[in-house]
Amino acid sequence: MPRPIHSPRPPRYDSALALRELAAADPKLGKLIARAGPFTLRVASAQSPFEALVESIVYQQLHGKAAATIHRRLLESFGPTVAAELSAPSIAASSRWVGSHPTPQQILDCPTPQLRAAGLSANKTLALRDLAAKTIDRTVPTLARIRRMSDEAIIEHLTQVRGIGVWTVHMMLIFRLGRPDVLPTSDYGVRKGFALTFGKLKPADKVTPLDLPTPEEMERRAKKWAPWRSIASWYLWRACDLASGSLTPRPGD
Repeated sequence: MPRPIHSPRPPRYDSALALRELAAADPKLGKLIARAGPFTLRVASAQSPFEALVESIVYQQLHGKAAATIHRRLLESFGPTVAAELSAPSIAASSRWVGSHPTPQQILDCPTPQLRAAGLSANKTLALRDLAAKTIDRTVPTLARIRRMSDEAIIEHLTQVRGIGVWTVHMMLIFRLGRPDVLPTSDYGVRKGFALTFGKLKPADKVTPLDLPTPEEMERRAKKWAPWRSIASWYLWRACDLASGSLTPRPGD
């Protein structure tokens, strides 16, 4: 039987306090917050780290709709599934499939043609096998354990899995675990939002590598954002939405 669907929920931290402190610490960021409007990030924390990373591996380097189809086919190959809408503001909204999810041992035991038939590449098939093995040997922690770990320890553990880099773990920390102080300096949207907010980049400009800040530049400014760098990052994504016209500035801004 499919597991019950757990709707995404607001993070457990005090986002109202975070917005007040960010605006006070960095007035330019405060102006962006005022223009972009309410903080609406939602956390999908019911997934285990194994399930979340299976999804992350499937979605790598694919458009949302194609990845959702492959993810659905993968899960359906192990049993019936049901659809749920999850909201992850850093990526395009799409249907995510939950329900009968394979266990790590099932991923290891199933024939390779089953995984390839779902649409997985050879590299992603190997990555899923490695994820399964590292979940069984406890390199990938359980949900109960990962909630007690520091951000740094989580990054150290999860980046040992084939195909899982720091960016993927940062997204998991922000959107799955609801950690408040993560700065994904390698994320293109966060870098572009930083350049739009604090640099010379204008909304109509064609972005070049020289327009984008280095990690060191971002980290220097972001010192004043601690311990709320996840919230600041979310608003840098919103800066890109404002520039593209997909988000309307609040009246008066």
